[in-house]
Amino acid sequence: MPAVLIHGVPDTHRLWGPVRRHLSRTDVEAWDLPGFGAPRPQGFGSTKEEYVDWLVERLERIGEPVDLVGHDWGCILTARVASVRPDLVRTWAGGSGPVSSEYVWHPLAATWQDPVEGDRYMDRLEAVPLARDLTRGFDLPAEEARETAARIDAPMKDSILRLYRSALTVGAEWEPGLARVSAPCMVFWGVLDPACQVEFGRKLGEALHAVKVVELDCNHWTVLQRPAHVAAALESHWSAHAGV
Repeated sequence: MPAVLIHGVPDTHRLWGPVRRHLSRTDVEAWDLPGFGAPRPQGFGSTKEEYVDWLVERLERIGEPVDLVGHDWGCILTARVASVRPDLVRTWAGGSGPVSSEYVWHPLAATWQDPVEGDRYMDRLEAVPLARDLTRGFDLPAEEARETAARIDAPMKDSILRLYRSALTVGAEWEPGLARVSAPCMVFWGVLDPACQVEFGRKLGEALHAVKVVELDCNHWTVLQRPAHVAAALESHWSAHAGV
């Protein structure tokens, strides 16, 4: 069975490049969510439910349970997939994506969720200042920050706004479903993350009965800031449950 890696916001499958270079296994796929470096299907509204349905449909095509991994929104969405379709998931791992009724959206997310301020923000968004903000605010390496910012096009901007506006109460809606996750789980989180505090990584680990919560000495983008550590944790997790 393959490993499937799902990115968050505002990323694409390229997010996983550094981690993949440290993995020994070759049956690894990193997918672009619709609107994030990939076309949106006709009529796709970029809501959280539609992204979950899209993931379920693609996973069903594989024909066997996978090792599912997500970062940021990828963590939130894949945790939901594991709760509504546990038959599709052999193991799960995720980080930097809270699923908790106690989580309060960070200021930028709150801006995107506002119909007026969110549209204004996206209209004014420029790659160079955003890259600088990602480096200063999240310790994202300068090169990765520039590449991330440069890939934010009009479909991604619209998808981000629609996704966040569909998710005002995602924690309260989806947290109870975590009890239905049956796959062995691992959580990885940056202890310096100002937007998704590490306490929510611990809470997610508890809710999922995770076999391990890996706390990394870095900020939000663990997979870019500590790729070797994330890769080692993933391979250890997969190896421990090879017979599942």
